[in-house]
Amino acid sequence: MSLNYTHIGLRIREIRTLKHISQAELAEEIDMSVSYISHIETALKKASLETLVRISNAFDITIDQLLYGNQTGDTAEYATELTELMSDCSSYEKRFIYETVKFVKHCLRDNRWMLEKDSRDQY
Repeated sequence: MSLNYTHIGLRIREIRTLKHISQAELAEEIDMSVSYISHIETALKKASLETLVRISNAFDITIDQLLYGNQTGDTAEYATELTELMSDCSSYEKRFIYETVKFVKHCLRDNRWMLEKDSRDQY
């Protein structure tokens, strides 16, 4: 299995945005250029392992959290982000978010046949 650099770039942007860090701040923290950070986030460049470790250290996360979506069977995928996202929510807001996610998950699974049909129609 090869690494999905598009997904890694999206994860970097997602975490950077969640942590309210600009590309310029991240670039300065890891001693890279802003354009290089942009190219990693858009998968125009493939980040080296060293760069990914620097980025994960700058975000104060594990490399596993940065690589979510590239490894199959990861049951903790997005758990930290969801916890952080809801950390400032009231009990009411947490319950509302939970019920909404539960409903969306149910709808996605009930309508999965549409995705499979669309995939077949494209070929």
